[in-house]
Amino acid sequence: MNPVTGPNPKYIIEEGKFSIQQMKRKGITAMPRPHNHDLIELYYLIEGERVYFVDNRVVTVHKGELILIPSGELHATASSEIAEFERILINYNPELLPRSLQKEALWLQGLRFRLFRLTLREQKEAEDLMARMLDECRMRRPYYETCVATLLAELMILLQRSESVSASGSATTKHPLHGLVTDVATYIRAHYRQPLSLEATAEHFFISPSYLSRVFHRLTGFHFREYIVHMRVKEAERQLSETADKIQQIASSVGFEHLSHFNKTFKKATGLTPLQYRKDAKSRPSSR
Repeated sequence: MNPVTGPNPKYIIEEGKFSIQQMKRKGITAMPRPHNHDLIELYYLIEGERVYFVDNRVVTVHKGELILIPSGELHATASSEIAEFERILINYNPELLPRSLQKEALWLQGLRFRLFRLTLREQKEAEDLMARMLDECRMRRPYYETCVATLLAELMILLQRSESVSASGSATTKHPLHGLVTDVATYIRAHYRQPLSLEATAEHFFISPSYLSRVFHRLTGFHFREYIVHMRVKEAERQLSETADKIQQIASSVGFEHLSHFNKTFKKATGLTPLQYRKDAKSRPSSR
């Protein structure tokens, strides 16, 4: 296990296939950038409230709820009106689980994330299991890594048995600001191939450009223009991997007027030129 220090130690075991961290914070906090992981994320909220931006929508996670984010899914978190919160964050490789619990389809059922609204009894059981994981990591007694993997399997069985599972489509929030940002993100997702400006989009939603810019960045971690570029690059990645279309044709189809601009933007976002990305995708089709 990696050495851990600080007030909120993060324990990493099983050669990086599992990590767990408990954290309590006060005040307004947010991720500096949207990000994704190679591992699956489990985020359980012990106290407070937290706002997630995932799958192009804003979702509020409340006390006693657990959100599951698949590997590779871009997301960000931010404070709600309730600034103080306490959470346990787990990242894991599904290989640690029994084979019957490994399949992504079992957990997502075609969705991009899952929100588990646990009953009070389920909350206690889940918190006890996670507390035991943390204790095992702290104490490092013989076979502690095997014990942690077993406790993780028990937690996942608890989630599968839970009757209070909310699909991502019903994971809504009553806060009008969160609904607004979700609507804007959905609008961008539907129109990113077209010329989009902050001013025109703000006018479409009957708000000021400065207000839209401010709240969109606060809840998503993206600047308005940056999110449009993200959607365009994401679709370009798909077309480069799955089609034989010419690169210039792909650039035009995702909203870039000039090929040189597309090449520069794509490389900045992915670290590869479009041609390099296509060659890499074709050489490893199973990973895409």
